[in-house]
Amino acid sequence: MDLDAFTELLTPRGQRALAEAEELTGADPVAAATTLRRTYDAALTSAALTQAGLRARARAKFGDDAARMYFTPHGLEQSTRAEVAAHRARRLTATPNSPQPAPQPGQQPVREPVPSGRRQAGPRVVDACCGIGGDLLALARAGCAVDAVEADPLTAAVARANARALGVADLVTVSVGDAADVEPERYDALFADPARRTGRGRTFDPMAYSPPWPVVLDLVARAARACLKVAPGIPYEFIPAGAEAEWVSYKGEVKEATIWTGPGTAPPGGLLRRATLLPGGHTLTATGVQAPVGPVGRYVYEPDGAAVRAHLVGEVAELVGGRLADPMIAYITGDAAVDTPWASRYEVQEVMPFSLKRLRAALRERRVGNVTLKKRGSAVDIERLRADLRLSGDESAVVILTRIADKPSAIICNPSRPA
Repeated sequence: MDLDAFTELLTPRGQRALAEAEELTGADPVAAATTLRRTYDAALTSAALTQAGLRARARAKFGDDAARMYFTPHGLEQSTRAEVAAHRARRLTATPNSPQPAPQPGQQPVREPVPSGRRQAGPRVVDACCGIGGDLLALARAGCAVDAVEADPLTAAVARANARALGVADLVTVSVGDAADVEPERYDALFADPARRTGRGRTFDPMAYSPPWPVVLDLVARAARACLKVAPGIPYEFIPAGAEAEWVSYKGEVKEATIWTGPGTAPPGGLLRRATLLPGGHTLTATGVQAPVGPVGRYVYEPDGAAVRAHLVGEVAELVGGRLADPMIAYITGDAAVDTPWASRYEVQEVMPFSLKRLRAALRERRVGNVTLKKRGSAVDIERLRADLRLSGDESAVVILTRIADKPSAIICNPSRPA
């Protein structure tokens, strides 16, 4: 889908084509294209079918809003889940705006007035690389006036269309431009979601982001406050001093990390680590507690990935009164059944040195035919092990492959019911 085809998709004729394409969602692709081609040209047919398919996929991220929104394939893949974007927007608008310095004689204030025709709103935010607009929509819905920049003309057009479709166009402007040219000092806050995809696919190196990390940090240094969306695996050495790093998990899956900078974010020169669980809104910050180390108890707790990424395993261990079976592995063990949103709990049935023969015998003795395999600190190939176990039976079990006192071990467990 190119810009011309997308522009036509927004016309009354294009909207009819899109509605007909959505009715054909799930049908044979060739048959669907043949049906639409009886009325519409090839470019509009392709754009309508592509958009209908993307809307269907987008429901997982955007819920009912997906039926009114527009997407590109890469834009949908890289966009923020609506619940995560809303959480971030709530945090940004809940934090008081940093005071603006008074202008010197003869100088004009750096904060520009809200352009004519736009609603007066809360904080003014510049979105330096807005993509299809997932975050700018959440910011606008939270009351922010958002000026967004996007390098790709088609993606920028999609973002504008989404602002109109969701009724926030009077709070949003979207321009085609280079993120490096943004002037964050003219706004209350900067938001940036640098692209993490190159011509070779997804990248995990911040220096390969677009814009590259040095450009992002320059924007941050000039912003009164900043909120950066980054990959959850970002190396700690790339996080600027004096920032808060927040890892966000949605329904048990770590989605992303957010770096916050600005007044009161973290101790000067330090780093505040936070984990947040959505949709519940639970949050945990670093206290510096160190988990003790001890033998495997009646239960094993598997901390949520956001807590692991944020190096908060000690804090989770304190919540459940637990300890580490191995000082280098993020599995917690304890003797009490404690319910917490921060960890899954498994009841231990047997602990053994890892041996395929011994593990297979133990599972067969328990008539286990369905096994959930988990591992941390283990080099075992999960899928090959599953095949080698050759299980049969009507019982289920969880097998945790890990190290205990630096020795490869297997722990056979039952999922534990809430206490």
